[in-house]
Amino acid sequence: MTAAQHYKIVFTGTMGAGKTTAITAISEIPPVVTDVANLDQAAFAKETTTVGLDYGELTLDGQAKLLLYGTPGQDRFDFMWPILAQGALGVILLVDNSRPDPLEDVSYYLKHFREHAEEGAVVLGIGRTETHRRPKVEQYAQALQSKGWRLPILQVDVRRKKDVLILLQALMSSLEAGAR
Repeated sequence: MTAAQHYKIVFTGTMGAGKTTAITAISEIPPVVTDVANLDQAAFAKETTTVGLDYGELTLDGQAKLLLYGTPGQDRFDFMWPILAQGALGVILLVDNSRPDPLEDVSYYLKHFREHAEEGAVVLGIGRTETHRRPKVEQYAQALQSKGWRLPILQVDVRRKKDVLILLQALMSSLEAGAR
């Protein structure tokens, strides 16, 4: 009997971008979360925030298993980002389109996950586009291209399992294309 292959996928993005929600939407196990009460409600009005990591699992084909890790979104926990990204197959960068400068958020996170981005192992998932229509996907693409990045960009609602699975599918396709 062959042991199952395990592949690590990291979900990252700002506080409130939907990392915990995305992992919860697709995990086959009850996700492990390290949420605590949010003491900075002035900066972001949500009850809890991740301080360590989120963890879930998804079986792909009966053998291969995706290990889903979510990073904390607050800058003060950025020391966790390279720890969680170590050995990751790819990164899903979730962007909250309602933030003051989501394009700058993307630049900031791509600097931290540069190695994965350079390998074509990053997919952008833009959320809250139904209430905040700008910037548009085209503006994200232009901003990335001006910096030499060509990454898949999708509008998503991380509460919907289907949308999160499409992000994973885009990441896998991007990885396959890079391996050729």
